[in-house]
Amino acid sequence: MSAEQRVRRPLSADSPARRPLSAGSRVLAPFSRRAARVLERRVYGAYVVLRCADPDGPRPRAGQFYMLAARRWGGGDGERPFLPRAFSVLRSGADHERAFLIEDVGPGTHRLCELQAGEDLLLVGPLGLGFGAPEDARRPLLVGGGVGIAPLAIWQDELGGASALVGFRDAPRAEGARLLADARVATDDGSVGHRGLVTDLLREELDGDAHATVYACGPPAMLESVRVLCAARETPAQLALESGMACGFGACFGCVVPTRRGYIRLCVDGPVVDAAELETAMVAGMGH
Repeated sequence: MSAEQRVRRPLSADSPARRPLSAGSRVLAPFSRRAARVLERRVYGAYVVLRCADPDGPRPRAGQFYMLAARRWGGGDGERPFLPRAFSVLRSGADHERAFLIEDVGPGTHRLCELQAGEDLLLVGPLGLGFGAPEDARRPLLVGGGVGIAPLAIWQDELGGASALVGFRDAPRAEGARLLADARVATDDGSVGHRGLVTDLLREELDGDAHATVYACGPPAMLESVRVLCAARETPAQLALESGMACGFGACFGCVVPTRRGYIRLCVDGPVVDAAELETAMVAGMGH
């Protein structure tokens, strides 16, 4: 077991990695579902990007999410899907435009991927806590895996640029890297960029300069590797976690995860969580 893998100790109270996220990284959503007209449907390899107009909603913060559904919802195989699906906002443009990145992996995402320009996307949001700005003159470093690149794209926009490391399973999914500027790419099969894990690239970056704040979103195993790498170097990290959500407002307790300070609901106390608050990012029920 490496020294990095053995790191599980809490960081000191005055460590920069220990500073909590601020409620200022939250924008409150209207308490109702509304229709957002789809303006464009664009395919990036294995992914679909839906760009829509949301004139009645506030501008979201990077890292916040929406609960999405289509008008034609349910009534498919086994009458699924039953509930809306949670998605981080990919981009927030002028004229109340919002964009979402979707991969067709089940009945809910399949219905969303079927939407075309002129149809309505039903949404609630923005919800949850977003990313907090880096402190102590640290450089922002973005790390994403698969559809986890979504909140990093809008964060890169807000920051006015930041280094990005992204990992995918294969070449069709690596098409998503085009959504970020100047991203270094890793693929499991070596079809694009580095052959291996995106955390290989992260280790290389931090070994060269650990004075960074890492922002990461992706599968739980990737996030746990990010957490361990950053903890070993006392590099602050903010992780956008994923868990099953039914409501988005904290009422159902379906997205509860443990932290060093007790249990939190990701939909209201996350989805962005300070990595130093976690014993592990490998929580049962997280991920797709």
